[in-house]
Amino acid sequence: ESAPRTIEIEKGAIRRFAEAIGDANALYQDEAVARRSRYGGIIAPPTFLRSIRIERPELPLRAPLERLLDAGSEWEYFQPVRPGDRVTVITRLVDLAERTSRAIGQMLMTTYETTYTNQLDQVVATQRATFIRY
Repeated sequence: ESAPRTIEIEKGAIRRFAEAIGDANALYQDEAVARRSRYGGIIAPPTFLRSIRIERPELPLRAPLERLLDAGSEWEYFQPVRPGDRVTVITRLVDLAERTSRAIGQMLMTTYETTYTNQLDQVVATQRATFIRY
């Protein structure tokens, strides 16, 4: 398990992220519009959490495999992320498996689960990501 890392979410970071991904949704930028919404204020796009740098725990073994391939991730969202939230991120190694492929040979599959929790101790999202070392 990684050490917990806490980030304070800034309104300007949300706005810049929305602009960078080309999402003009007023919920991410316009306080007046966002206050009239069911959220009661500005929220971050769900994909905003991808901008938070996470630390992955070290593997419990030495893997001589140097190449790394992102094999995808699955996300679940539970609560909106808002300006001023203090989001704590913890990543756990949840699966480790060795496989052999005819195309690339020996592979090590690693799966991590990252939990994003706000200052109210509410899980706002989880991410399950798999990587292939070969």
